[in-house]
Amino acid sequence: FDDHMDRLVKKKKDSFWSLLDEEKDVSLTASFKDVKKNIRDDPRYGKYSCREKKCEKEFYSWLKDKVQKAKDDYKVLLQETKIITYKSLDMIKEKEGNHMEEIEEILTKDSRYHVMEPLNDDRADILMAYLEELERKGPPPPPTASEPSRRKLP
Repeated sequence: FDDHMDRLVKKKKDSFWSLLDEEKDVSLTASFKDVKKNIRDDPRYGKYSCREKKCEKEFYSWLKDKVQKAKDDYKVLLQETKIITYKSLDMIKEKEGNHMEEIEEILTKDSRYHVMEPLNDDRADILMAYLEELERKGPPPPPTASEPSRRKLP
């Protein structure tokens, strides 16, 4: 019986989350009050719960999940950006050219950067933490150090 009830609750929750996922233009800083206006007529809203507090709590849980996913995606974007190296932080500190502008110019071409727009401070903090981490780790090992099979044998 408990398994059955758990499945029903999970099904209602998943249905509510899919309703939220279908909502367009929900920013990462949206409030339940703003989103509720758009979803309250959908049957999935009423089926999840008749108590507004429960829906609001689940909305903020969904939003927290969405924010975390956006941050994780942004970190992946930083890792994929070849111009960012272990030397980047020094180049920015020493004001060599306009390295920070070059980095931001490349990042702005990706949607994962723009999704983080409402969390601009977090976006900057994540970038600086990543630059500091790269500097701390230093230069990456040569490819042959980790993959002996790539070495050329005489």
